[in-house]
Amino acid sequence: MTQGYENFIGIGIVAVLIVIVVSVFLRFVPIGLWITAYFSGVKINIGTLIGMRFRRVKPHDIIEPLIKATKAGLTLNIDELEAHYLAGGNVDDVIDALIASQRADIDLGFEKAAAIDLAGRNVFEAVQVSVTPKVIVTPDICAVAKDGIEIIAKAKVTVRANIERLVGGAGEDTIIARVGEGIVTTVGSSEKHATVLEDPDSITKTVLSKGLDSGTAFEILSIDIADLDVGRNIGAKLQTEQSTADKNIAQAKAEERRSMAIAEEQEMRAEVQKQRAKVVEAEAEVPRAMAEALRNGNLGVMDYYKLENLKSDTQMREAISSQGEPMQADTEEE
Repeated sequence: MTQGYENFIGIGIVAVLIVIVVSVFLRFVPIGLWITAYFSGVKINIGTLIGMRFRRVKPHDIIEPLIKATKAGLTLNIDELEAHYLAGGNVDDVIDALIASQRADIDLGFEKAAAIDLAGRNVFEAVQVSVTPKVIVTPDICAVAKDGIEIIAKAKVTVRANIERLVGGAGEDTIIARVGEGIVTTVGSSEKHATVLEDPDSITKTVLSKGLDSGTAFEILSIDIADLDVGRNIGAKLQTEQSTADKNIAQAKAEERRSMAIAEEQEMRAEVQKQRAKVVEAEAEVPRAMAEALRNGNLGVMDYYKLENLKSDTQMREAISSQGEPMQADTEEE
């Protein structure tokens, strides 16, 4: 009985090992994917699928798009698909783009589609835009006419993808920037803003004539002005700001002149004070000089008295004249 139990355990272990080996084999070798490809008309060897595993390529990302392409009637090389995958491309998007271009009768080969995909563009979306044009709505574009009135415009640009220029061509941002530049130029060259409001088609005609789609990945089909609004009076605002600036400059210059006049007046007052100080100093020397003259006999006593009388007489006359000026002024007023 013990031997029978041991045989049963041994058979169980062998069965588990077999299950593990089969699971690892089926995981490493996608038998189910190979069967699906075989019945879908894609002839591929098991060794190729195993080689993809060693090259770290997911077989599903290659075989499933290849099945889709085969069903659509496209003839593709699996090595090309694998090379595009290893280069970082999206194989499924490329296959979808090739199928869409075939249905739309657009000449697009695998190499071209792969190059567009590796350039960072959505090749399938590009084919769709090539078949069905896309509308790009610009943001509000502000422009000022010659009369100083601001015009706010919004445009709708209908574009179609240019397959030949998708690699190296500019994108939507360039289209929007060029259209905005054209609107600003057209409005800025108008004499009056009312002219622009009366004839918005003049903007589109001028902008379309500039060939704004050159060097881009798109072909501009039409430009339609979706909205026109009147903005601020920029001319009046600039004139007001200029007048304010001129007034501030004039006030600054006047303040400068006043400051200089005050400084000159203060200098003159200082000079007068200095002269008065000199006069007071000189007057202080007069008594000393007279005393010295009396002491030395150069001035007699009678001469001194006469000088004092003359001085007193002069002071009296000045006092009388100073009192008479207000009275004379009052008489003239009456």
